Amino acid sequence: MNNLRNILLLFVALLSGISCEKEINNLDKLENLSSPAILAVKFDITQDNSGLVTLMPEAEGVTGYEIKFGDIENEVPTSYGLNDKITHIYPEGVYTVEVTGIGLTGLKSSLEQDITVSFKAPENLVVTIEADDVNPRIIKVSATADYATVMDIYFGDTVNEVPETVLPGEVAEHLYDEPGSYEIKVIARSGGAATTEHTEIINISPASDPVTLPINFESFTVNYAFLDFGGNTATVVDNPDPTGENTSARVAQAVKGNGAETWAGSLLTLENPIDFSTNKIFKLKVWSPKVGAVVKLKVENLTNGEIAHEVDANTTVNNSWEELQYDFSAIDINNEYQKVVFFFDFGNVGDGSAYYFDDIKLVAGSLPSVMPVQNFEGEPPAFTVFGNIPDIEILPNPDPTGANTTATVAKMTKSSGAETWAGAFFEHSGILDLENYKTVKVSTWSPVSGVVIKLKLENQDASITHEVDIVNTTASTWEELEYDFSAAPAADYIRIVIFFDFGNPGNGNEYYFDEFELIGEGGGPGAGLLITDFEGEPITFTDFGNSYAFVTDNPDQTGINTSTKVAEFDKPQGAETWAGSFFDLAYYLDLDSYSAISAKTWSPKTGIIVKLKLENSANGAEAYEVDMTTTVSNTWEELKFDFSAAPDFTYDRVVIFFDFGNLGDDTTYYIDDLTLTN
Repeated sequence: MNNLRNILLLFVALLSGISCEKEINNLDKLENLSSPAILAVKFDITQDNSGLVTLMPEAEGVTGYEIKFGDIENEVPTSYGLNDKITHIYPEGVYTVEVTGIGLTGLKSSLEQDITVSFKAPENLVVTIEADDVNPRIIKVSATADYATVMDIYFGDTVNEVPETVLPGEVAEHLYDEPGSYEIKVIARSGGAATTEHTEIINISPASDPVTLPINFESFTVNYAFLDFGGNTATVVDNPDPTGENTSARVAQAVKGNGAETWAGSLLTLENPIDFSTNKIFKLKVWSPKVGAVVKLKVENLTNGEIAHEVDANTTVNNSWEELQYDFSAIDINNEYQKVVFFFDFGNVGDGSAYYFDDIKLVAGSLPSVMPVQNFEGEPPAFTVFGNIPDIEILPNPDPTGANTTATVAKMTKSSGAETWAGAFFEHSGILDLENYKTVKVSTWSPVSGVVIKLKLENQDASITHEVDIVNTTASTWEELEYDFSAAPAADYIRIVIFFDFGNPGNGNEYYFDEFELIGEGGGPGAGLLITDFEGEPITFTDFGNSYAFVTDNPDQTGINTSTKVAEFDKPQGAETWAGSFFDLAYYLDLDSYSAISAKTWSPKTGIIVKLKLENSANGAEAYEVDMTTTVSNTWEELKFDFSAAPDFTYDRVVIFFDFGNLGDDTTYYIDDLTLTN
């Protein structure tokens, strides 16, 4: 019997413990709740000279309100529930109303708002109507008037419209769905029966800007006028899934209706023909409900649909964004193509599925596999340190062996007592290209192994960041660490932050780092990778030996070179035998994938030596040169310089010499279309 009694007592105690534990957990959750947010308070006033005002607070996380109406000294607030109607009768005057929201835990937030109560008709009504800077279909209206309590604003695009009521000076925004003419009406109301009214006609213009590559569907002034066929319908909509590969606001939607043709699709007409002379790879972000759906991309001539080229790609994921790539390198560039056509689930009858696409761009066939960021060999960047460590030092490489033999490196000392999160950052001169390069490589030197070396990227205001940790494996020797940033959210990253022995306080250890590089998949063998065609931003040349070079118009647009711009080289009378010019690149030339450089040259003489030399801009001793001899005069020819025997250096400078070995004689030469090739 005693045993049964003890069991019952234990059972009751367990139930009590569970109940107490639940109460404690619930209390913990309540304590973590934040104070309520008072968003706004709206007013309405009866127009009968009674001064009756209705208050309508807007808030989140409240269970009730306390109101001070502002017309009594030492006023005690009046309490109201969420569903209570809040009214008050005012005499004429200007009052400050205080609205306090009470949260579930008793926390409070307050908001003050002035209100004018008058029984006179509003006077001197001034209405301001403005279009939004980004979206001209959004109209902003505000109004002021003497003696006005509230403004009723009618935007004129709906039947039986309910006005938006705002305070004097407060802005009301409205989005018009369709272009057209609309009458905006503003009625200024006081506490009296009389009102003052203003009407104005506005015109909402249709989007009229032409479509140009790249296309991202973000503009409200571009006319994304899709031409649909076969039962497909394409429109621009809000991004239904702004995650992963595509976080942009607006995208295109393609709905392949039930029973739509197997070849149903939609097309966009561009302002100008597509320039396939250099860039031949289309990239397209796609969201599909199906894996393995064929997404066909086709380009067509403006007037002759028979002149066309198409490429297929297959989706590899469903219900998620991915980027598809289309190789148009086989296209006939002698034709013009001005229409871009999109087909989803090509080859299958439509079943009502919706597909989305975005960020259509034409890019080079391949990119350099390595893009240098910072090697501390030139003007060093400005570092910012934090966490109680001394300034970063730029100094000679203390151990120029193994993985890093460069001349200059950066040093970080994590002094004794420095914070566990101590580190430093610098800003890159341009936006880091994480679209084409997913990996950041850095050379590091640590006196100990097994420490966390954290690398973090940030945008300008550090509102978007991404960090990756790597534990080093060597001590007292250079080690190359490769940080995978493929999961970094889309942003304009310019700031690079580095931490040594992250998570541990400083102990006086000295660390070194160098050779920040972006690493990508690179180009690989192919038709060639353009270095420069002198058509875009003018190349900056550095001249030597009394010759000079600059970008100019092509003087002979015939034969193999009909391009607009070329580089001119002038070798004046008496210029040195070795006179020439060079320009620097923002990346290292990919001589792993490509073994030669082709160039189009124009010379008034046959049999002269054209020398092409590659150098490391930070170390001129790392260089290699190749000579070719012209075989024609007064016409363009293509010379191919074989760099297959070049030492394994990092080359980012191109040096050009004409008539090498002979003094200058006032001859002018031209060069164009320098291209990595095999």
